[in-house]
Amino acid sequence: MLLQAAQQVAGRQQYPAGTLYLVATPIGNLADISLRAVQVLALVDAVACEDTRVTGQLLHMLGLHKPLLTLHQHNEREASAAIVARLQSGERIAYVSDAGTPAVSDPGAVLVAQAQLAGLACCPVPGASAVTAALSVSGDTQAQGFRFQGFLPAKGGERQQALQQLGGTASTVLFEAPHRMADLAADLAALSPLRRVTVCRELSKQFEDIATLNAAELPAWLAADAHRAKGEFVLVLHGQAAEADEALPEAWLRLLAELVAVMPVKRAAQLLADATGRPRKALYELALQQRQASEEADQGD
Repeated sequence: MLLQAAQQVAGRQQYPAGTLYLVATPIGNLADISLRAVQVLALVDAVACEDTRVTGQLLHMLGLHKPLLTLHQHNEREASAAIVARLQSGERIAYVSDAGTPAVSDPGAVLVAQAQLAGLACCPVPGASAVTAALSVSGDTQAQGFRFQGFLPAKGGERQQALQQLGGTASTVLFEAPHRMADLAADLAALSPLRRVTVCRELSKQFEDIATLNAAELPAWLAADAHRAKGEFVLVLHGQAAEADEALPEAWLRLLAELVAVMPVKRAAQLLADATGRPRKALYELALQQRQASEEADQGD
């Protein structure tokens, strides 16, 4: 019945042979599969996938049976070459990741690049997206556009350095694994305590959990419920104010002076920019002025 419905709504859509179809799959809720995705998966000669167990179960639930080809991050180049050869012979092949859209924080980009170099067509079949789902419930009224960051570096120092670069007026979407979420929450709380963050856990699944709060509150939110240590996370770091025409409050000036006294000027400016939403460049100029004034005062003594 599902396949029949897919065929009815597809109209006169054409699916040429020798084409690679990038098919988005549900990010958690099977009901989010699109009718077009079902039609394409039924039509293709084979389905290349990240994990044959995951994709095999999906196809079984849809009542489909197709040859499965393995393509993951460890064999992507070799597997891509073999798939391109099959496409050149006239086969239609779909590629799916375990969840969501292929080649977005998942394998698939190498396959698409090799297919394009071979002069083959690549057709996207869109569907559920953790990125746009999280953005839609963030309520970020300050944002001017968004950027997709995906997974940050796993190592603490590299992760903190990456986070320091994520200021600005755009929303920033992050992915994080459950076993690293507590570390990310602690880093965000320390680096940008006043920045608004929308945290989404298990999007589209039965125990979906969504909250918007200041970064300083994120560690406590995680610790408040043991279930929050499980599942996949998507975070939206809200955009920060672009302008700072009004004078900096006296309390912030004092805080900046205290920061400048104990750390490099660039670092002090970045910390206050993250906490207040003020432009880092303007705060950097203020910090320089404070450092220079302090050095002149020391010389005078």
